[in-house]
Amino acid sequence: MITLNDIKEAKKRLAGTVLTTPLVKAPILSNDLNAQIYLKEDNLQLTGSFKIRGAFNTVAMMDDKRRKNGVVAASAGNHAQGLAFAAKHFDCEATIFMPEATPLTKVSGVKSYGANVVLVGENFDEAYANATKFALDNNKEFIHPFADDTVIAGQGTIALEILEKIEDMEHIIVPIGGGGLISGIAIAAKAINPNIKITGVVATGARGMKDSFEARMPIDSASVKTIADGIAVRDVTPKLLDIILEYVDQIVEVTDNETANAILFLLEKHKLVVEGAGAVATAAIMHKKFEIENEKVCAIVSGGNIDVTMLSLIIDKGLVKSFRKMNLIVTLMDKPGALMHLTDVFTQCSTNIVQIDYDRNSVKLEFGEAHVTIALETKGEEHQKLIRENLKQNGYRFKQI
Repeated sequence: MITLNDIKEAKKRLAGTVLTTPLVKAPILSNDLNAQIYLKEDNLQLTGSFKIRGAFNTVAMMDDKRRKNGVVAASAGNHAQGLAFAAKHFDCEATIFMPEATPLTKVSGVKSYGANVVLVGENFDEAYANATKFALDNNKEFIHPFADDTVIAGQGTIALEILEKIEDMEHIIVPIGGGGLISGIAIAAKAINPNIKITGVVATGARGMKDSFEARMPIDSASVKTIADGIAVRDVTPKLLDIILEYVDQIVEVTDNETANAILFLLEKHKLVVEGAGAVATAAIMHKKFEIENEKVCAIVSGGNIDVTMLSLIIDKGLVKSFRKMNLIVTLMDKPGALMHLTDVFTQCSTNIVQIDYDRNSVKLEFGEAHVTIALETKGEEHQKLIRENLKQNGYRFKQI
């Protein structure tokens, strides 16, 4: 059984190596929702994620003989980097099994600390099966990413940092994948203040823990699919579910679109680069998954190791949704000057062309026609309305995409 004292001892082991990350107020969310909302920015941790806390605490507690054998882990990326960092710090070999689709930034991060990386399986659970077999066959120490008491104690140090800074915090919102983070935070927070609320957040595409929480029994997901790859855990660990049932007040879910909105919000308004799993707690607040009016609330921003390609896609879609980018397919007569006339229409509307593609070969076109696919920078919904009206007035056939 993990106790508050275990978590306090973990905090001592982390001191001087693992960062005490910022706890900052989110003024826009606070004003919009009439609450005092804070962000615990563990995306700024040394390895870009909270996972370094549990991994470092575990390796620090091992004796020299166990370390000499080497450590093994299965991870979607963040536990891998945390354990690789800890292994390098204590000079022991680390072998990390990761799903084949793990973002490059996480794979590169693990390798940068000198760990061996094995990419295998479609998800965490398949990587986990391979990792445990490898550890057993080679007499190495397997470090579970969440179902390990020393790992859970390390993650719980986040709650100590929050409540040391704001003693009267009333509500902590925590991402849930396997459940190690929320277990550690909930145990520590409830021991200090039994009345504090703990809310967990899962992704709609990986909702096994939410279903299990509601049924009060483990229910594994048939499959998982979400941009929040750090919490894309298919199977529910009974040990973690028992802790969550005892200490957690509620679990909510957010969609990938809601998570993407939160990633863009944190990037634009807080200058924070946050991965999907790290954004779900903020997404739950933004999309009003529970009542927090007049409360002091903390959202755990658990990680920032997002693939640049994914971030680019989220930004692009976010610009379209917020009417700052407009994509059109316009039908032109395929003759000299036609494209210049179209661009004159956009010039009259004071809009900038950022991308253009000319197609005269589509089978959907009549002879003598061409399609122009064009991306425009726009200044809001009214500006886009003006562009559409001007195109119609000039006789263009077009479709907004």
